[in-house]
Amino acid sequence: MSGLRFGYGTNGFANHRLGDALEVIAALGYRGVALTLDHDHLDPYAPGLARRVAVVGERLRELGLGVVVETGARYLLDPWHKHAPTLLHDERERRIDFLRRAAAIGADLGAEAVSFWAGVRPSAVPEDVAWDRLVDGCARVLDGAAVPLGFEPEPGMLVETIAGWRRLYDALGRPPGFGVTLDIGHCRCLEPEPVAACVEAVAEHLVNVQIDDMRRGVHEHLEFGEGEIDFPPVLRALTAAGYTGLVAVELPRHSHAAPDVAARSIGFLRRAASAAAGPDPDSVDTAGGAERLAAAAKGGR
Repeated sequence: MSGLRFGYGTNGFANHRLGDALEVIAALGYRGVALTLDHDHLDPYAPGLARRVAVVGERLRELGLGVVVETGARYLLDPWHKHAPTLLHDERERRIDFLRRAAAIGADLGAEAVSFWAGVRPSAVPEDVAWDRLVDGCARVLDGAAVPLGFEPEPGMLVETIAGWRRLYDALGRPPGFGVTLDIGHCRCLEPEPVAACVEAVAEHLVNVQIDDMRRGVHEHLEFGEGEIDFPPVLRALTAAGYTGLVAVELPRHSHAAPDVAARSIGFLRRAASAAAGPDPDSVDTAGGAERLAAAAKGGR
């Protein structure tokens, strides 16, 4: 189980400066970050981008943090409409440009993947038109991308299940740079199979994993232990799949208590990993997040 690398999403630290968030995440013992490009977190449209990317990249290396780039900022592209425009909108060129920028930033940071999704189909756009736009947009983002792309099935969006991802993958011609971002909570929310079976189903295409708790049929990101997921089998499935990328906590509505939530999360995940490993506790670092948070607050690591 020691091969699993836990990370934390910066969208759960929206009230922190990015540098401060990275410091806290590293101090708690996480090994990576899922970096959502946003207004205050490496805005891809603000001046001095190359310099800012270089600074963040250097800090990630100093802290020993791996990184994946996430593109789910709510109001970065449109201050009035959440997540708009998507690849399905009439104004989709703005989204394509953003995703291309994200891929370039990811390459400069040495990111393990860049993650994105389809978006919700606008009511005025017929489903066949939306699908054609999605395929075309994904192909254009793939063209020239120097970092693996992880497409995320998302509840309520045009592609919300693993079956939908497979359809898209086939429509694109099964390109090698087009993988899966798997949100463990979404599997519980939508997929008919057990969550561990979802991991097994996409194992060969897995480039990014988001982890949180969730209940069947309810798309609400919950802290660990508040939902219905049995995590040790999921972690065993990830290990059996040979997955070596980040397993990053995805709690975008918990920024108000980010350090405490992140501390509880790493503690829970380490206990779950220990349980998944079975009788060999030496294979897992079980140092709790709360203890690390207390040490960090005193200036230690």
